Formats: sequence, C-alpha cells, structure tokens
Amino acid sequence: MTTMSQCRKPHRRTPRWLPPLAAALVVACAAVPTLAQDGQRVTVTGEISDTWCTISGLMFAKGTAHHQCAVWCALGGIPVSIRDAKGDLYLILRIGDDADSAANPRIARMATHEVTVDGELLERDGVKYLLVDRIADDKGVITMTHEEYGIQPFGN
Repeated sequence: MTTMSQCRKPHRRTPRWLPPLAAALVVACAAVPTLAQDGQRVTVTGEISDTWCTISGLMFAKGTAHHQCAVWCALGGIPVSIRDAKGDLYLILRIGDDADSAANPRIARMATHEVTVDGELLERDGVKYLLVDRIADDKGVITMTHEEYGIQPFGN
C-alpha cells in the first residue's frame, strides 16, 4: 500500500433509508400550517383602549372615565386595541408607517377615541391583530364623562 491509499477514507454509500426519510420530511414540513393566517382586508369601528384595563376589568375601560389611564398604559408599553360594538378586541400591531405600537405617542393620543380604521386582519390562536393602513374616521372621545358615569378607580 502506498501512503496515499492509506490516508484515503473508504467510500461510504448513502444509507438506503435516508432519501425516503428526507423526502418525507420535506412533505411533512410543507403540510404544517403557517404561523399566522394570510391577512384579509377589513374596516373596523370601535374605541381605542389599552388591553390591560380592557381584559382585567381593573378600570372602567371606556371613554373619558378611563382616558388618562389609557394614555398612561399606552405610553408605558401596554398593547393598544380596538374594541368594536360587539365587544371583539383587535390588537393593533402597527398604524401606517410606524415601526411598532409599543409606547407609540401617535396611538396614545387616540386613547378612548372612537375610530374607524382600514387595514389587514391577522388571526392566530383566537387573537385578532390589526395592521392599520389608515384611520378613516376619528370621532374623538364620545362615550361617558366622569360627570355622567363617575370616577371609576377599580372595576366596572
């Protein structure tokens, strides 16, 4: 034997089971659903509020009786949502060209306003997410004032 033949490793054949396994993995990966459904174009009308007070019931999360709290929560990084007349929540991920919604002053300025928005609806695990393209209408704060409802420090 020459030195060269001693250094060369013997040629290994691909195991017979490997190509079918690789093909099966490709098919299985293609069959797995995507992480989020393809978005659909929607128009949503409702009140903008922070999700913490809306979900927890800690504060009366509507109108001027909740306005300042909603602003503080939005600027503090609590996600902001739109609650429509049926009570459905749409978590706002972005408005227009803004990079994100967390602690976004543009969204905080609209806290407790009734708005109509056009955008893309994405849904995953029962959560509705909105990528808002434009605000079609902003009626401002239209629901209850402190005089009409009273100050609500905790609960509905």
